[in-house]
Parts: sequence; C-alpha cells; structure tokens
Amino acid sequence: MKQKHKHNLRKIALLSALLVASGWAISGDLVINTDASDPAPKAAFDALVKGFEKANPDVHVKVNTFDHEGYKTSIRNFLTAEAPDLANWYAGNRMAPFVNAGLFEDVSDVWAKEGLNESLKSAAASMTINGKKWGIPYTYYQWGVYYRKDIFAKLKIAEPKTWDDLIKACATLKANKVTPFAIGTKATWTTGGWFDYLDMRVNGYEFHMDLTSGKVPYTDARVQAVFDKWDQLTKPNYYLANHASYQWQEALPAFVKGDAAMYLMGNFAVAPMKEAGLKEDQLGFMQFPEITKGLPKAEDAPTDTLHIPAKAKNKVDAKRFLAYMAKPEVQTEMNGILGQLPVNKNATRPEDTYLKAGFNMLSNAYALGQFYDRDAPAEMAKAGMDGFQQYMLKPADRKAILERLEQVRQRVYK
Repeated sequence: MKQKHKHNLRKIALLSALLVASGWAISGDLVINTDASDPAPKAAFDALVKGFEKANPDVHVKVNTFDHEGYKTSIRNFLTAEAPDLANWYAGNRMAPFVNAGLFEDVSDVWAKEGLNESLKSAAASMTINGKKWGIPYTYYQWGVYYRKDIFAKLKIAEPKTWDDLIKACATLKANKVTPFAIGTKATWTTGGWFDYLDMRVNGYEFHMDLTSGKVPYTDARVQAVFDKWDQLTKPNYYLANHASYQWQEALPAFVKGDAAMYLMGNFAVAPMKEAGLKEDQLGFMQFPEITKGLPKAEDAPTDTLHIPAKAKNKVDAKRFLAYMAKPEVQTEMNGILGQLPVNKNATRPEDTYLKAGFNMLSNAYALGQFYDRDAPAEMAKAGMDGFQQYMLKPADRKAILERLEQVRQRVYK
C-alpha cells in the first residue's frame, strides 16, 4: 500500500512539473501591488480581478492597495525585497530605471503569444526597451487641442492640419480680438504639454525620449529649433495674458466665454468645460498639427501599465493575468469604469464624442509620450517646466534658460 502511495505522489509531482513547464499554473495565490486607491481606479481594478478569478478559478488574487505618493517610494523597496507577482506603474522612461536595474521581467512572450504587437500597437514603442517588452498597458487618455467650433465657423477658420495653418488661424483670431490659446501656468506642468508636442512634432518621438532620458543637451540645435517654432506663438502674444497667475482651471472661463479659442489640454478638461456651460456643438477636438512634414505623429497619452517583478514567485499565473487584462472586452469594461480609453484597438469604441475622437487618434498613433514630468526625472522635470514658464513670459530669456537647463541636465543624469 505504501509503495502504491509513493507511486501516486511521484505521478502527481510529475504532472505538476509538466503543467508548469507547459505554462499552466498550479493553484495558488497571485499577489498584486497597486496604487489604484481612488474610487474609479479601485472599482475598475476590482472588476478586473473578479473577472480574472471567474475565468481562472484555480487562482486566488490578493491585492495590496497603496496611496499614490506612498506607492512611489514603496515600489522601489518591494521590487528589491518582498516582490509581489504583479505591480502597476507607467510606460516609457518612467519604467526604464526598473528595467535597467533588472527589477522588471521581460514579457515579450506574452505580447507574441497574444498578438499584442498589433492590438496594442500604439503603446508598443513606449513598452519597449532594448527590443523587449516589459509590461502590459491597460488605460490611457488623450491630449490634444480643444477648440471653439462656433468661433472658428464665425471667422471662417478651417481646422488647422499643419503648423502654417495654425499660425494663420492664430493671426486671424488675434486680429478679431480673440486670444488664440487659453493656458494657466501657475502650476507649471501645463507648459510640459506644449514642450512635448512641439518637440515630438519638430524632432520626433525618439529624439524626445533621448532628450528626456538625458542623452541630448538642452543647448542642442534641435532643441533650439523647437523654440524657434514656439517663438511664433509667444512673441505675438498668442497665449492668455497673465497666464502665470492662473491655475489651468482658472483659465477655463476665458475659453468658455469665447475670449480664447483654443486650449491644449488632457481630456479630463472636458467635464469642467461642459459644467461651465459649453455645448458639444461649440466644442471641437483636434490632433496637434504637423510641423516637420512626414514625421510620424506621436501623442501625449499618460499610460498605466502592469508589470511582473523579476523576483515574483508566481510568474506563470502573472502572465495569465497580463494576457487576460490585454483582452479587448476586458479593457472595454475597465475603461468604462475609469472614464478613460482602452489601449487595445479592438476594444469597443466609447460613446462619448471626445473619448471616441481620442480613441481613434491614439489607436493610430506612432508612439506615446508619457508627459514631460513622467518622461524626465523629477528634478529635471521641475527645472524644465519652470524654465518653460519663464520662457513663455519672457521669450527673450530663451538662451539663458536653455543654458541653465543644460547645467541641470549635467547634474541630474550623472
């Protein structure tokens, strides 16, 4: 009898080994660390976990939720010590330090097996380092130019497709006593969106990533070329006067009243615009225009991602979870709760007018910037955005500002 019992144990052990080798998980816990502590992200993550457990009843998911600021410091500790099986983070240069330190697992096999290079195509570049994929993106939202359709129609301005179109539109608006662009730069992060778009449209996504990862001097001629274009907006006073005294929300009334005609902003601004009285037939959305002819268009789209720590204990089930989360129907459900956009281009298109426009634009984007203050390290980002604000107020100070930013770059990226 004992002999038979031993034989059965050997058979079970062999079967378990075969299951693991073939990519099937043995029943167990899957531990996820996340900063989805706000109500909508928490509800979306709860729905994701519930759906996964229903589809994979052999796996029990345990979620540890941190507040945002606490998570930023905690992730550096738990990735090196008591690593979970999955951890959420961000795409692009924000994930690079963890990839370069060997703290994230290569998940290129999940991308290949699930056909994600096609369905998550717009985010592929921002998930790739050294030719490998390091996580799965599940939500993002668009940036772009929101504009007053009624004012454009009244002044017979067509939606600008090129930089020259935009400059002509600005001149027409100014001549008719309408400020071309609303902006509030009291909190300087709003200037980051402008720099991102100008740089990605003048020099391209790869150059912008090289710059924000410290590989290019701020005194480089290609950065100067960005400011040459920016001069065409700052010097004729095409931005809201006294913008440094306004938060971004405080610049909205000028846009809503029709004193300003355009606003470069993230889609989160639409709700307050509507609440302030703007109607859909007044509010349009357009992609930031082309500057360098033929350059592939990258967009700013801050992207939330999920990663497998290199020291995770249950990588087999973690990969199953990533594959599940990448599915179009799963991303549709999550983003319906989040009020944002699914990264999978086969997901159901949102009903909302502006989310629909963003979905179409981002699904066809060449690549995704994560926003200047995510793509650059904190010290560089602060100095950069402070410098951009100073430049927008005093364009003549440009040379001194870029020289100062170059000094910061040399210190930060040692």
